[in-house]
Amino acid sequence: MSLLIAMTGWDLESWRQRFQRHLPAFEIVALGEAFDRRNVRFAATWKHPEGSLAGLPQLEAIFSLGAGVDHLFADRSLPDVALARVVDPDLTARMSEYVVLHCLIALRQQRLYDRQQREAAWIDDRDQPAARDVRVGILGMGVLGLDAAGKLMALGFDVACWSRTRRDVQGLAGFAGAEGLGPFLARTDILVNLLPATPDTAGILNRGMFTQLARDGRLGAPMLINAGRGASQDEDDILACLDDGTLQHATLDVFRTEPLPAASRFWSHPRVSVTPHNAAMSDPDAICALIARQIDRLERGLPLEYPVERGRGY
Repeated sequence: MSLLIAMTGWDLESWRQRFQRHLPAFEIVALGEAFDRRNVRFAATWKHPEGSLAGLPQLEAIFSLGAGVDHLFADRSLPDVALARVVDPDLTARMSEYVVLHCLIALRQQRLYDRQQREAAWIDDRDQPAARDVRVGILGMGVLGLDAAGKLMALGFDVACWSRTRRDVQGLAGFAGAEGLGPFLARTDILVNLLPATPDTAGILNRGMFTQLARDGRLGAPMLINAGRGASQDEDDILACLDDGTLQHATLDVFRTEPLPAASRFWSHPRVSVTPHNAAMSDPDAICALIARQIDRLERGLPLEYPVERGRGY
């Protein structure tokens, strides 16, 4: 029996070695080489070529090698088998670090002081907001959103979360559905997007959303942090809203086209912070161990721990 690695853009051989350590009874095969397609029971994939997972008669499950699964649904011939995603404590912690970091940069006005340093300007401003004065709104109440919310709340931020369906979490202000989106946005100074990429979230970060954000916050105009998916943002709207002051700043880790083209205005815009899709880098060894554990569960007749619901797209 074999595990098929189907990926683009990553170092194949290092992944093969990791999987072999965690799955010593399996033959680890890869796209682009000769292998018996009848022996493949599982596939581990990241942005595999469309159609490359078809014609595997014994395939039982497909595992995404990253937290996102939108790359799976880009394959219109994706086999009708179980799908699983990565939920890794290390990845979750790194995402929360990113969100907390950029909320603190906004709270403590670090960009202003960096500019004053360049200008050798000593301006003693005592009117500093406290974390309790700043309202953070997180789009997404999954594992990532709830962990980031908890860590921001521990620092004193006023945090709320929005999700498509209602989730009640003790101590956290929760909003849900279309009827809850407006009130959620109206009390948000820093908007954090951690939503997955689905047809419902495509382009959701747009002018219509930004104009509903709070205008009475201690930080001035609202700010955006997108560490979710690039497909969620209308990039023309983000730039236009930065230009006219609807948004004060945008911190963007993901983009519709990656790598971000050199000609993009995001690189040089004075109100944009760009990071190269590394808000939450996954530990490859931890991912392989997780997938090996899921395979063991399936072989023992147990359900996957982190299944993907095709109807929801995540």
